[in-house]
Amino acid sequence: MSSHFYGNSLKLENVYIASTGSVCGPLEFQGPLGAYFDKSYTDYHCNEDSFEKAERKMLRDALDICLKREKLKYKDIDLYLGGDLMNQITTVHYLARELPKPFVGIYGACSNFALSMAMSALIIEGGFMNKIVAMVSSHNATAERQYRYPVEYGVQKKDTTTFTATGAVATLLTNQKTPVRVEAITLGKVVDYSQTNPNDMGRAMAPAAYDTIMQHFQDLKRGFEDYDLVVTGDLSTYGHQILKEMLQRKKVNVVHYNDCGCMLYDVNNQEVFQGGSGCACSALVAMGYLYPQLKEKKLKRILVVSTGALLSPMMTNQKESIPCVAHAVSLEVSE
Repeated sequence: MSSHFYGNSLKLENVYIASTGSVCGPLEFQGPLGAYFDKSYTDYHCNEDSFEKAERKMLRDALDICLKREKLKYKDIDLYLGGDLMNQITTVHYLARELPKPFVGIYGACSNFALSMAMSALIIEGGFMNKIVAMVSSHNATAERQYRYPVEYGVQKKDTTTFTATGAVATLLTNQKTPVRVEAITLGKVVDYSQTNPNDMGRAMAPAAYDTIMQHFQDLKRGFEDYDLVVTGDLSTYGHQILKEMLQRKKVNVVHYNDCGCMLYDVNNQEVFQGGSGCACSALVAMGYLYPQLKEKKLKRILVVSTGALLSPMMTNQKESIPCVAHAVSLEVSE
């Protein structure tokens, strides 16, 4: 194993991105990045009879697109690894019934994208497997039904609400050299700033993003200026501003920074409240929009910091605060 361990971070040398597949829903397609995704659906049912089946269909589509690009079949992959937002990570588990190879489900809430990439990268870097597919999904209607109220209820939203992205992404990681590699990862700690409002995820998750970013910079002796772009997962406009203020109080030079929840939608003209959230939010922006720019060398190195609110509806109803986490993945052009 040729990786190097620094605090909570690891630098990697033998993990590459071979291909990816991205699928989105109607509002994501209508947003400023819609043209960059491989496939889109015009309604939330995706020609299925339930929202849950629709989410599974999107993830299957993303997986098929990802493997088709490399002319691979399901049996050619060593391991499938991923997660979603539903209880018992339903989407990935029910899709895994169709897969003939081992599957590992993970849960980091909306941080699932970076977490699945990091876990897959560690296994490949260790020399244990050669081809792993990391896959994540989320769906606005399934998430609303579970964490808040079914969309059919028409419940009025709070000003601080974020909008769960509808989409799915599958990414094939390998030990064979490609134009883009996973250069480093930072695994985040669970952070709880005593926030209790499930309709204010930006405020809850910003401290976790702050903690992981600062840890990443400290471990690897870097700053924002060492990246062409640093993106957080789904803090959206409100949490995005809170994070910037936290960093600026510590005299951190915040440059080349944006949030995927702000990038995925036209926040001023689409009805998405503060902006995007959900597993698919950072995944769609990172792999659908930013990864091609790395392949084309328009960007040389980016840091993706996916954030997750690890709340349980049961504990929220018991007035418990919301623990949050953020995981970071550095992607760069291969030498």
